[in-house]
Amino acid sequence: MPEPAASPPAIEHRVPPGMEPGPVELSMVVPALNEAITAGEFVDWCREGLRRAGVSGQILIVDSSTDDTPGIALAHGAEVLRVPRRGLGRAYIDAIPFIRGQWIVMGDADLTYDFRELAPFVEKFRGGAEFVMGSRFAGCIDPGAMPPLHRYFGTPFTTWILNRIYGSRYTDIHCGMRGITRAALGKIDLRSQSWEYASEMVLKAARLGLRTAEVPVNFYRDREGRMSHHRRAGWRSPWIAGWINLKVMLVYSPDSFLLGPGSALLAIGLLLSVPLGFGPIFIGGIGLELHWMLFGVTCATLGYSCIQIGILARIMHGLRSGIARKVERWWTYNRGMILAGICLGIGLSLMGTLAVRYIREGLRLGGEVSYPAILGLLLVILGFQTFGFTLLLEMSQRMAGRRDR
Repeated sequence: MPEPAASPPAIEHRVPPGMEPGPVELSMVVPALNEAITAGEFVDWCREGLRRAGVSGQILIVDSSTDDTPGIALAHGAEVLRVPRRGLGRAYIDAIPFIRGQWIVMGDADLTYDFRELAPFVEKFRGGAEFVMGSRFAGCIDPGAMPPLHRYFGTPFTTWILNRIYGSRYTDIHCGMRGITRAALGKIDLRSQSWEYASEMVLKAARLGLRTAEVPVNFYRDREGRMSHHRRAGWRSPWIAGWINLKVMLVYSPDSFLLGPGSALLAIGLLLSVPLGFGPIFIGGIGLELHWMLFGVTCATLGYSCIQIGILARIMHGLRSGIARKVERWWTYNRGMILAGICLGIGLSLMGTLAVRYIREGLRLGGEVSYPAILGLLLVILGFQTFGFTLLLEMSQRMAGRRDR
């Protein structure tokens, strides 16, 4: 008889001797992995930052190290949360039940971010900000602290992409030092397990309409004897991290770049396909014939697919639900199936004229183009897409209802 599988290691929360955890204004939540070289001084920086900002605080080190990082942090006065699973995003998710502050500042325990300068974050929080982004480009970057590829290409490029998609105005979306209110962190519902948490937080803050602010931060070189995690993982690590972040931006925002272009493509496609379904059109010296109709069929098909994917994305993510709620109210199962049936019925009827002609001509077709049959083919495609979309919409609603229960 096989032995039962061992349960995964439990999360362990340790506090310094004599500390009585209670409510505080600000929690510093900082993942750490083998940072024995910097852990002690980092905690000292945090304590100094709290003193300068004039706030009560919690220093929570989320640790999965194999060295003495947790012992050093605990000795310097930090709480230590030992977690079994690694990953920056995972560390923040595991830490949520142990956060005691109404405001949270996140960062790294490697002394690359100056946690002695917490006052700008506190000032923004007191001014009503829900999400405060640090910016290395607005602050100071030590020579050699950021690889040229990151500084002059990777970070500016991905920041530009996110700003274009979401209409935001960040200058450094990958800055590891950032702040968020406890309530806003609950709204964001962080899911990413690794580096991509950074983009997920920024884009969800934009999607949810959180009150945001940006403050300059200083970014320092690695201390002597310490190697950054990217360098430890090899030369491919920055590229992999960038690819993962880009994936998150696309996965959480297909509606941003699909709904608008999709609507335009569908409109162009129908404007070309429907009139040409009755035959060629000549306007002056311009002729609209078969090739224009095929172009219209392609545009309509692609545009309709883009719209459906964009709507389903909004429903699944629940970040901007205005259009999604209207669609869910109007596009019922019965209406969707009726619309699909009408499109399929008309489409098959139009294609049937070509089938009859094919049979009458001895299973051969002459050179004359059947424009109504091509329009029928488009309607069959749109009808089947409508059928599939209706099913997916109904399934998403049932799954949402199950989660609510």
